[in-house]
Amino acid sequence: MPRIDPSERFRPMLRAGGSRYSREAASRPILVFEDVFKSYREGAPVLRGMNLLIERGEFVFVTGPSGSGKSTLLRLLYRAETVDDGRILFLGRDVARLRDDAVPFLRRNLGVVFQDFKLVTSWSVFENVAVVLEVLGLPRRLVRARVGEALERVGLAGRGDDPAGVLSGGEQQRVAIARAIVGEPALLLADEPTGNLDPQLAIDILGLFEEIHETGTTVLFATHDRTLLEVRPRRVVVLDEGKAIDVPRGIAPSDEYDNQLPL
Repeated sequence: MPRIDPSERFRPMLRAGGSRYSREAASRPILVFEDVFKSYREGAPVLRGMNLLIERGEFVFVTGPSGSGKSTLLRLLYRAETVDDGRILFLGRDVARLRDDAVPFLRRNLGVVFQDFKLVTSWSVFENVAVVLEVLGLPRRLVRARVGEALERVGLAGRGDDPAGVLSGGEQQRVAIARAIVGEPALLLADEPTGNLDPQLAIDILGLFEEIHETGTTVLFATHDRTLLEVRPRRVVVLDEGKAIDVPRGIAPSDEYDNQLPL
């Protein structure tokens, strides 16, 4: 049997002949957690045999009390950390078992937005977004076109030359979102992306994620802000005691889940 290069494991996610996915990849759920365990100290697992399935094209909120594992779940997915036991399948591929030299290929297919933006403030807006494509060695003309499109999508058209450090918090988060989507990822992860913003800006940023979702991108949005969960009915996954509680139709201010979910 011929030896398979680890980078091949995520080739179905890349564009080929005008098709985003291979036929085999398109038939799978985009993300599956199977009996995932993760702990940072003995006898106190953060995730305790957690199971979760995300279909392609979904918008899913992940919520729960502080320390329930929201950020851990996302970090395991983009391989900043590894599971203690269980499997995480991204288009059928076991993320936890990838070799280190295959992890960059995984991350090319994920967009990640953080609470603290993680921008280089001395760089321009353009440079902060373009770096994602430049590391892939794409032609300069294509980089400029893709970055311009991404900035337009987040409402920052014409701001590419501005230093990132002079922008407001809401604008910096928009730059971070542009950076996350410029590579056209299959899955967009948001780790408390509105945590540093005032309530109205938080709703504006949520609306931006919803617009991105409408183009077909799957979105996994971790938040502890209940007001965002009440904006409109969407699937909610609550993490509590290491398990995932699924609320398929979302939560409303007066619905039956109010006194049951640990929010």
